[in-house]
Amino acid sequence: MMPRLLMPKATAVWLVENTPLTFDQIAEFCGLHDLEVQAIADGEVATGMQGLDPVANGQLAKEELERCIADPTARLQLAKSEVPQPVARLKGPRYTPIAKRQDKPDAIAWLVKHYPMLIDAQITRMIGTTKPTIAAVRYRTHWNSPNIRARNPVAMELCSQADIDAAVGKIQAKRAAAEKAKQRAKAKKEREKAEAEAAVSAAQSGEQAGAASTPVETSTDSATPDGATPPAAA
Repeated sequence: MMPRLLMPKATAVWLVENTPLTFDQIAEFCGLHDLEVQAIADGEVATGMQGLDPVANGQLAKEELERCIADPTARLQLAKSEVPQPVARLKGPRYTPIAKRQDKPDAIAWLVKHYPMLIDAQITRMIGTTKPTIAAVRYRTHWNSPNIRARNPVAMELCSQADIDAAVGKIQAKRAAAEKAKQRAKAKKEREKAEAEAAVSAAQSGEQAGAASTPVETSTDSATPDGATPPAAA
């Protein structure tokens, strides 16, 4: 199993405050989105969070940190540890601390407002809520609707920017695939129509050519004006 960084957001706070590493370097090492790291640097996310020194806790070698500081294109590597790594929970609803559960309606309102293309199932997985709650917030039937304020769930640490980007990316990919399928179907229909018109035109041309090649029958009797007998040959 691949080793995982403990307390990635607190580690990112420490790296932002104590090193000249780029946002990309910190984001990749901590498993965050680079915009999320920038928000930490701007004081919009993880405000007041105590930074965690990855060198002091043995997750990052000092030499590795210095190597990446000297080379902005380099990527930090976790130090090898003999301590068993926690098992990642891949399935099931996202756990949300009790203190933050009251913030979910605000997060739903923000997602519905800024990312209307997201479906309820995606929002459910992102912030650990339910479809009835999403519907209540979306249609303003929630019991606390007058007090709901649309707030960024990333800032409230209910999900990460990477979660949002991944969900939006899936929707955009599906839309692009549907549009391509629509264009292919339209092109096929137009091609079939053109082929049918060409077949009809060819059939009509063949009929006209056949009619032109048929000889016209003429009478051998020579009529004379007023019924007169034609003169005898000399």
